[in-house]
Amino acid sequence: MKEIEARLQQGDCLEVLQNYPDNFFDLIVTSPPYADSRVNTYGGLKPEKYVPWFTQRSAEFLRVLKPTGTFILNIKEKVTNGERNTYVLELILALREQGWLWTEEFVWHKKNCHPGKWPNRFRDTWERCLQFNKARKFNMYQDAVMVPMGDWAKTRLKKLGKNDVVRFNSQAQSGFGKNISNWVGREKAYPGNVLHLATETSNKNHSAAFPKALPEWFIKLFTQEGDWVLDPFVGSGTTSEVALAMNRNSVGIDKLPEYIAMAKETVGATKLFCREDGSIDWDQLVAFNSGIT
Repeated sequence: MKEIEARLQQGDCLEVLQNYPDNFFDLIVTSPPYADSRVNTYGGLKPEKYVPWFTQRSAEFLRVLKPTGTFILNIKEKVTNGERNTYVLELILALREQGWLWTEEFVWHKKNCHPGKWPNRFRDTWERCLQFNKARKFNMYQDAVMVPMGDWAKTRLKKLGKNDVVRFNSQAQSGFGKNISNWVGREKAYPGNVLHLATETSNKNHSAAFPKALPEWFIKLFTQEGDWVLDPFVGSGTTSEVALAMNRNSVGIDKLPEYIAMAKETVGATKLFCREDGSIDWDQLVAFNSGIT
């Protein structure tokens, strides 16, 4: 098996990506600094300046992504003076003008968020994972993320009444669904677009690391072994760590040298426990990480 690469490069992705050719990456999955966030690390970019700052960089993303590739953007708007800021919506429109197709929106439900209350709202327990593509036909390996049918298949599907059949058949003809009686007896089904994933609170002293399960899910869905994954705001290296474990090549970029150093330590530890066939000995890796933390 060809050795898998995990490149980690310090610098602004706007400049670093100029060294990469057109149509190079199969997947871009990232969580950039949000507006007015991470003031002590990334400077806390103001909402009114966010769109022009980001679209400069997304122009490079568009160039280096393959026509069959996908761009996943994990982002969340903020609340200011009791009102939600519109910079994420403005960014979506700007990306469409830039040439991106806004093909899907996934919702990351943070299932372990602690409670919270403000005078006019409750705590956000979700974030957007926006999907953009260069072309309407792109690589998507849906079978890789199928989920167990569960008790739903044993009860609801086995008791379809006449009205259910009429409704589901009508949906199939109108393009809004399929006759779900076809799924009776099957072990797995395709998931929805809400991802129920817990946050990870001990991610290597990074201010906003996302859980390994988040990039893992999108890497499964949009790539195969040997493909190239890019995270232009790699932070502590989660995307690169997961890509390596899944036998995908990766490039991780971050402007802060301390984060690149952190990411290199993470990826280096992962490499230590690669088996000869390229897979990861996760038990040994978890034990090692527990020992150094």
